[in-house]
Amino acid sequence: PLLASPELLEGQSQNQIEADAILGWLEVELSHANTQLRRYQMLLTTLVMVLAGLLLTTFTISQMSRRITDPISLSNRAIAQISKGQLDVRLNQQGSRELDDLAQGINTMAQTLQSAQGELQQNVDQATEDLRQTLETIEIQNIELDMARKTAQEASRIKSEFLANMSHELRTPLNGIIGFSNLLQRTELTNRQQEYLGTIEKSADNLLAIINEILDFSKIEAGKLILENQPFNLRDLIQDTLTMLAPAAHQKNLELVSIIYRDTPIGMSGDGLRLKQILANLVSNAIKFTQEGSVSIRTMLEQEDDTHVLLRISVTDTGIGLTSTQQKSLFQAFTQADNSMSRQAGGTGLGLVIAKRLVEQMHGEIGLDSRPGEGSEFWLTARLEKSTQAGDDLPATPLQGIRAAVMEPLTLSRQALLHNLEDLGLDVTVYDNLSALEIAVRTPHPDEPIQLVLASMRSPGTRADLMFEVLNRWMNDDSCKIILLTDTTEHYPSLDQLPPTDCQVLSRPLCTRKLYRAVNQLFRPEPVMPAVIPGRADKPQITVLCVDDNEANLRLVETFLSEMGARVLTATSGEQALQIADRETIQLIFMDVQMPGMDGRATTTELRLREELADCEPRPIIALTAHALAEERRRLIQCGMNDYLTKPISPEQLSHCIFRWTGINLSMPNTAAPSPAPIPAVAVGPKTLPILDYKEGLQLAAGKADLAQDILAMLIKGLPGDRVLIEKYMSQGDDEALLDVVHRLHGATRYCGVPQLRECCLQAETLLKQGKKSQMAISQLIEAIEQVRVAYHTAEPSPSG
Repeated sequence: PLLASPELLEGQSQNQIEADAILGWLEVELSHANTQLRRYQMLLTTLVMVLAGLLLTTFTISQMSRRITDPISLSNRAIAQISKGQLDVRLNQQGSRELDDLAQGINTMAQTLQSAQGELQQNVDQATEDLRQTLETIEIQNIELDMARKTAQEASRIKSEFLANMSHELRTPLNGIIGFSNLLQRTELTNRQQEYLGTIEKSADNLLAIINEILDFSKIEAGKLILENQPFNLRDLIQDTLTMLAPAAHQKNLELVSIIYRDTPIGMSGDGLRLKQILANLVSNAIKFTQEGSVSIRTMLEQEDDTHVLLRISVTDTGIGLTSTQQKSLFQAFTQADNSMSRQAGGTGLGLVIAKRLVEQMHGEIGLDSRPGEGSEFWLTARLEKSTQAGDDLPATPLQGIRAAVMEPLTLSRQALLHNLEDLGLDVTVYDNLSALEIAVRTPHPDEPIQLVLASMRSPGTRADLMFEVLNRWMNDDSCKIILLTDTTEHYPSLDQLPPTDCQVLSRPLCTRKLYRAVNQLFRPEPVMPAVIPGRADKPQITVLCVDDNEANLRLVETFLSEMGARVLTATSGEQALQIADRETIQLIFMDVQMPGMDGRATTTELRLREELADCEPRPIIALTAHALAEERRRLIQCGMNDYLTKPISPEQLSHCIFRWTGINLSMPNTAAPSPAPIPAVAVGPKTLPILDYKEGLQLAAGKADLAQDILAMLIKGLPGDRVLIEKYMSQGDDEALLDVVHRLHGATRYCGVPQLRECCLQAETLLKQGKKSQMAISQLIEAIEQVRVAYHTAEPSPSG
C-alpha cells in the first residue's frame, strides 16, 4: 500500500492501518528466470575454473615431486646395489644442490667401501697364503712327529722285547744254579761249604727276583701284560703273602699282622696272583725299611654293588718315613726314595712302578701317607668282581661254645688274634701277661672253665722254661688245651715233646685255616695229623691219592711223596680214583686233568657229589696240568678243584701245596744224591733246543739218577704208540682225540730232559686248545718224537748211570 505517512507503518500491523491513510496500491512483478540463468552461468564458470585450477595444481605438484622423488629412488636403488656388493655403482648430478650433495655422499661411500673391500680382500689373500704355508709347516712337523713317535715306539718295543728275552735267557741258567744248589744242600758238606752254598743260593734268589721285576716291567711297557680273571679267596691270599714274608720280619723282631674287617667279602674274582704280587711288594718294602715296631695290613670294603666291590688295602709301618720330595719320585721307574738305603736293601726301583700299573689295570688307585721318622701308610684300591666259587669254605661259627683265654703282649697281634678267634665262634678273654693268665686258668668261674689257652712265646720278662712248666701243669692238672704262638725264627726243642692232642704250635702271623685245624685237632674226635719230620720211621700220618694215566708222571709224584713220609695211593683212571676214594681215608688228592674215559674234571665233579651226599668235609683236590690257559684254569676251579700245579712238579711245590691245604709240613730228607755219568746233550742246531738233556732230567727227578732214567725209558717206550695215534687222529680230523694224545705226551715230557719235544708239544697243544690245527706244528712234533728216539738209543747210558 501507499500511505500518507511512512510513520503509520511503524508499530502497526496491516490490519490496524486505517483506510484513509492508504493512498493507493502499487504491484511490481519481477521475473526470476534471468536471475536463475545468470546464477547457473556463474556456477558453471566457477566449477570450470576450479577444475582447471585443480588440474594445473596437480600437474605442477607432480612435476615438482618427480624432481625430488626420482633422485631419491635412484639413490635408494644405488644403496640397495651397494648393499648387495656392487660397489662400482655411481650416481650422476641431479641438478639440485641438496640432491647433488646426497649423490656425492653415496658415491664417496661406495668408493670408500670398494677401497676397503679391496684392501680387506688383499689382507685375506695374504692371510690365506700365510695360513697355507703354516698348515704345510704343521703338516711337515706332524709327519716328523709321527715318524719320531713310531721310532720311539719301535725303540721302546725293541727295548722291552730285549729285556723280556734277556730276562728269559738269564732265568734259564739261573734256575739251573738254584736247582743244583738245592741238590748240593742235600749232600754231605762242611760248614764252610754250606755257608758258601747258602750265599750262592741267596744271591741267585735275589738276582731272580730282580730279573722277574724287569720282565714284568718290560711286559707292561710293551702292553702285553694281561690280567686274568679267576676266583680266589681274599683272606687266604693275604695270609699266604704274610706267611711268605714272615721270616724276614721276624729276623728283625717286627710285629707282622693282618686285619680283615668283617663286612669285607672273601670270595673274589680277578687276578689273584698279581694282587698278591702287589701286596708282597708293599709289605716287603715296609719290612725292608722298618728297623723296629710293626708292619700291619688292613683290608676294608669301600663300595659294593650287586656284582662288584671296591676294596681298600693299606700297609702301615713304623719305619723311617718319607719326605714330600721323596714321595713325588717314588712311583717313577728305576727310582728309590733313599739311594743310601737302597744300597743296603737292594732292588731295582721297579716294584712300586709295577704295582702302580697293575692297580690301574684293576681300575683302582695307589698312594701313600708318610712323614719322616713317623712311618708310612701305603694304600691301594681295587675294583674286583664278587665270586661265590672262592668264598669262605669254613662253616659259620664252626667252634662255637669253646671258651678260650689269650695271652698276647703285642697290641696289634692281640687285636688280630681276637678278630680271628671271634670269627671262628670262640668265647675269648684277653690277657697281656702270664701271671694274669695263670690266675684265670687256675681259678676259673665254676660254670665257665677255660678250655683253650693261646699263649705267645714272645712274652717279655718270662723265661721259656718257666712257661713250659706252667703249660705242662695246665695240661696235666687243669685239662686245658694249649696253642703256642711262635715266630718263624724261633725254635724250642722242648715243644717237640708236647703231645699234639693237648698242645699245638703255630707260627705267626696266624692264618685262619691253620688256627681252625689246630683247634679242630685239639677238640674234635678226628684230629688233623701233625707234621711229618723228615727221616722219621714212624707210620705215615697223611694219605695222598695221585691220579694220572701216565705211568712216568705217576711214578715221579709217588716217589716224591713217599720220600717225604706220606702214604701214597695211585690210580690211573677216574673210575679207579672214585673206588679208592670211597674206601680209603684221604687227606689230599692230586688229579691229572686230561685222562681217557672219565677225565679229571668229571672225576672231581663226581667226587664232590658223593661228598655232598655223604655229608662229609670236602677233600682238597689239586689239578696237575702241563699247560693251563687262563680260561682252562677258570674251568678247573669251577668244577670243584681247589688249586692247580703246572708240570713239572717239584718236591717244594708238593710240600708247599700240602702244607697250604692240610697244614701238614712235609719235606724231602737230606740224602746225598748219586753222581751219575750224564748222557751228552744232543742238539740239532745252534738255534734249537737240545733233544736230550740229562742234567735237566736229573734235576726234574730231584737228583735221583735211577728215577730219571726210569721215567725217560717209560717215555721212550710209549713214543711209537703216541706217534701212531697222532697220525691217525690228524688224518681223521678228530681234534679232540688229537688234543688228548698231545696233552698226555706233553705231561710226560714235563718230567724228562727232552726240551725240544716238550716245546713242540706245548706249541701243538696251545694251537689245538685255541681251535687252530696246524699241519706244520704236528709235523714238527712227529719229527721231534723220532729225533728223541734216535738220540736216546744212540746215547743210551749204562745201567749203572
